[in-house]
Amino acid sequence: MNRFLESLKYVKSIDEAIELLKSNCEFTEDIAKALELSQEAHANQKRKSGEPYVVHPILVAVITAYFSHDEHMIIAALLHDVVEDTRFSLLDIQEQFGVDITHIVDGLTKITEIREHELTSSKDKSKLLFSALTFRKMLVASIDDVRVMVVKLCDRVHNMLTLDALPLDKQERISEETLLVYAPIAHRLGISTIKNLLEDTAFFYLYPKEYEKIDLYMKEYQQEMQLTLNKFLSKTKNILDKNGFADGVKILSRIKHYYSIYLKMQRKGVSIDEVLDLFAIRVLVKESLDCYKVLGIINTNYKPLVSRLKDYISIPKENGYQTIHTTVFSNSKIFEVQIRTFEMHEIAEYGVAAHWKYKSGSRVSTPKLDWLHSLAANDSNVEEFYDDAKQDLYSENIVIYSPKGDIFMMPRGSTAFDFAYEIHTDLGNYAQEAIINKVKKPLLTQLKSGDIVSIEKGKHVIPRCTWQDMVQTTKAKKSIKTLCHNRLKHIDQMTSKNILQTIFSRYKGAVDEEIAQLKINNLSKLVYNLDHLKNIKKMILKNIRKKEGIFARFKVQSLGLRKIQFDNVLVYSNFSINSVSFDHCCHPKFGDNIVALKHNKNAVIHHKMCETAYKLIKKNNEMLFCDWVNDKFYKYKMVVSFPNVRGELARLLTYLSVEHEATVLSLDYGRDIHASNQYCTIDFEMKNENKEKVKAMIAQKVRIIEFYQSLDAYK
Repeated sequence: MNRFLESLKYVKSIDEAIELLKSNCEFTEDIAKALELSQEAHANQKRKSGEPYVVHPILVAVITAYFSHDEHMIIAALLHDVVEDTRFSLLDIQEQFGVDITHIVDGLTKITEIREHELTSSKDKSKLLFSALTFRKMLVASIDDVRVMVVKLCDRVHNMLTLDALPLDKQERISEETLLVYAPIAHRLGISTIKNLLEDTAFFYLYPKEYEKIDLYMKEYQQEMQLTLNKFLSKTKNILDKNGFADGVKILSRIKHYYSIYLKMQRKGVSIDEVLDLFAIRVLVKESLDCYKVLGIINTNYKPLVSRLKDYISIPKENGYQTIHTTVFSNSKIFEVQIRTFEMHEIAEYGVAAHWKYKSGSRVSTPKLDWLHSLAANDSNVEEFYDDAKQDLYSENIVIYSPKGDIFMMPRGSTAFDFAYEIHTDLGNYAQEAIINKVKKPLLTQLKSGDIVSIEKGKHVIPRCTWQDMVQTTKAKKSIKTLCHNRLKHIDQMTSKNILQTIFSRYKGAVDEEIAQLKINNLSKLVYNLDHLKNIKKMILKNIRKKEGIFARFKVQSLGLRKIQFDNVLVYSNFSINSVSFDHCCHPKFGDNIVALKHNKNAVIHHKMCETAYKLIKKNNEMLFCDWVNDKFYKYKMVVSFPNVRGELARLLTYLSVEHEATVLSLDYGRDIHASNQYCTIDFEMKNENKEKVKAMIAQKVRIIEFYQSLDAYK
């Protein structure tokens, strides 16, 4: 943990806090004025630990100054609680400090903390909702000015450093929120110092036993580990000295932080001894080209693990992180070597804050925050938004190339289908096949870093609704969801018209005219609501009677909808329907959205998103209102064996249908007439959902070879 930041937890007096602020920034007249206002505003307030409340905003300003030399950010940190907790308003701040500082303070005020009385128990599911709401507020408040988010992270750092003053349940809840909300944002902003500190302190409060195990191990082997690391560092320094890097090079050592060790142990299922990159050194050089020279020297003098080489200099992470990672063997130990320039090191430590800390004469660019804009524009419900945001913020990236050499950074685990949507939404919607490294592959093939990918486009849009959970990126998930929602809406609209046109088939062409005349806007709802269908039918019928008078009566008699039940499917029609069948092109399960296409006197059931059904619906095929029977039927399949004696099969079927009200759906009987025993496969359904009871009941009459339950509502 960063020693300077950790030392702040022991600062309890106003004078000591002020001295730290003065030593960490240029103490300007405006900063002095903001300090005076903060002291006045918080004069009578105390923290839970007992010290004056104003110590908190002063130390938040100290942390902000440590990461940024921006005067306005430091002033906003001093004033961040003034508007929310005291008699002073935003107008007061604007009059004294101007619009820019007021803008930052306003953004910080809008990020309303989850107050202690709102903090629920860890078992309460509402914790996700609270975290997601806080998350969204942070993003929205920061959309125009990322400085708001940086100051807020500094505020959370001091809160976590002084969390021991709160009761245990509050410690756990605030730590949960820190891991769920603040650490991921610090990660995406590239501020690794804050990310690591937040993760480790939250880890300490949430998983004290696991933290203690790692802590005890690190303390027990601290001297041994430091000696091992020092030997490797010294050896590496000598190698670099001999190869022309005696001057202008700095080598730092580090041991992986606790939460990172814990995550690696959990992901890999290994002990702390087996965490490969526990030891690491950082080689800092002056120029980017020197990084590659040092890489060559390191890999020549040690045995490298080629699979663990990562070049983030030629292809930086989205948060600006640039470093070469190589992992090598030395004296039977594994070490990670990180190679970067001094400037890259500052960006890695301070992230976007480096823009303000080093902007004078520095090549540090303005941080790219396209991801922030796209997240804030997300219009999904708050839980979905949080899941998407967490995925986007915390995913590790892989590098994918187009055939032309364009580079795409994508989350690890992305598929070729994700890549199609990454290029363009239309390409994803029309995608037919992927070509990965010149080999044709399925669209759901998982990509590896360095893959060259192209997508073959089909002629028609293909909604792959079941793939929504199989893709990785938020863009792909949202695009699939939008496409399927629009397709479903379109199908409902067409199905509604087709059902009405089928009912009024004697009045050719009248339905469209009546719908337009009656201005029926919610027509698509009738596929879900029988009463709605009957009301619209009644309205259309009334209009037709007015127009056709007495001659309409002869046609009207056949317009009454009759309820017809076939096993677990209901059909409503003014025509005679003799049977229901499930087409083999799709596989609707009980409870799925279904449509019924009329074919002579038969109702053919399809899944609503079936491509075959879609083509027929577009051609205005006659359709019927259909639904599942409320009484749920459970489907079973079994293979039985019985003596090859006349009447055995008949007795079994009678036993099933008469005594247990089962409906036999299909039957495949053995054809060896000379065998002493026959085998028979039977599909049937019944209302009894207890599989074991059904099996035991049948076993009384026949020998069962195989028996299982299926929810498929088709043969």
